[in-house]
Amino acid sequence: MKRASLDPSEIGCVLLTHLHGDHFGGLPFLILDGQFARRTRPLVVGGPPGVRERVEAAMEVFFPGSSSIAQRFPVEFVELREGTPTLVGPASVTPFAVKHASGAPAYALRVEYGGKVITYSGDTEWTESLVDAARGADLFVCEAYFFEKKIKHHLDYRTLRENRQRIDCRRIVLTHMSADMLSRRSEADVECADDGLVITL
Repeated sequence: MKRASLDPSEIGCVLLTHLHGDHFGGLPFLILDGQFARRTRPLVVGGPPGVRERVEAAMEVFFPGSSSIAQRFPVEFVELREGTPTLVGPASVTPFAVKHASGAPAYALRVEYGGKVITYSGDTEWTESLVDAARGADLFVCEAYFFEKKIKHHLDYRTLRENRQRIDCRRIVLTHMSADMLSRRSEADVECADDGLVITL
């Protein structure tokens, strides 16, 4: 973020689809950065049940004693429950259960804010809940881990493409791509994300 000249203290809310390290492992560093940068803006974190405990446990692994230090800014944790729209900061967030083992519920998240809807699949193999989560969305950010290889708990581009007509959204952008998918991204007829990509809705 800093290399891209983005100020981490400007982040007001963080949403977590599930509690695997590659999806929430940066949060302890964001909190610690805020402490050192004398951040005062509150930070709201929305995630599956147990999110506070898992984040605090990670903080203790990375920086022992850090989870008990009084923060210069408030950190609020909001537990998201399947199918229940919940306010996280100014956005309404509705979680949809997906298929990805992570020691806590794993969700696709439908985020409504400013008259726009963004859905993020999180990590999951194909599940019908993706159709509901993405219905009418302005943007569906979707995992495509492999191009066509099917593995448990992850989605491949071929399966997504086979179901494309059932996903009623305005735009899809692929993310969470393995080396296999990245090497074949030119074969995809769906937009692929890159680091630093800015999307205007």
